[in-house]
Amino acid sequence: MKRALLVIDVQNEYFTGKLPVSYPSGSLENILKTMDAAKQCGIPTAVIQHRAIREGSPVFRFQSPEWELHPEIAVRPRDVLIEKTLPGAFTGTNLEAWLTENGIDTVTISGYMTQMCCDTTARQAFHRGYKVEFLSDATGTLAFSNNAGSVTAEELHRAILVTQAQRFSAVMKTSEWISQLNGDMG
Repeated sequence: MKRALLVIDVQNEYFTGKLPVSYPSGSLENILKTMDAAKQCGIPTAVIQHRAIREGSPVFRFQSPEWELHPEIAVRPRDVLIEKTLPGAFTGTNLEAWLTENGIDTVTISGYMTQMCCDTTARQAFHRGYKVEFLSDATGTLAFSNNAGSVTAEELHRAILVTQAQRFSAVMKTSEWISQLNGDMG
C-alpha cells in the first residue's frame, strides 16, 4: 500500500469566513496531526485549495483572505498544492497525474466539508480504483438549511461517514490512522 494524504480546502473561509465549520470539534487539530504524521512517515501530502470561478462570489473569492489556506496549513510541509474550482479534487486538476507519478494506490481524505468536497473526492478516488481512507475526526462540516429542509452538522457528518463506510471508504479516526502508519513503519 502506498498512501497519499489529501488535505482538502482547509482555508480561512471555514474559520473566519461565511462557512464556519462547527462539527466535530477538534477537526483542525486532527488535520494538523495527520499532516505531521505523514511528514514523519514519508507519506506524500497534497494540499487542495478551492477557488470560486464566478466573479464576485461571496465565498472562496480568489486571493481574498478567506480563500487563503489556514495559517497552520500554509506553514506545514506539503508535496504539492492543487487548485480546484469544483467539489471533486480530481475534476480539472493534476491530482490524478500526481498520484500516478508517485505510485499511489491509497488516498487518505481529510479537510472540509465532509459532505461536499471530501465526499465527492472520496467517491471520485473510489471510481478510479484507489483505496480510500476517510478520517472521521479530521473532516468537518456545519449545519445547513435550504428549501429541501435542514440538518444539524452532527447529523450531516454522521450520514456521510455511514455512507462512505457502506461502500467507498475505510472510515477511521485520526488516532487509528496514525497507529496504522506507525505499524507500517515498524
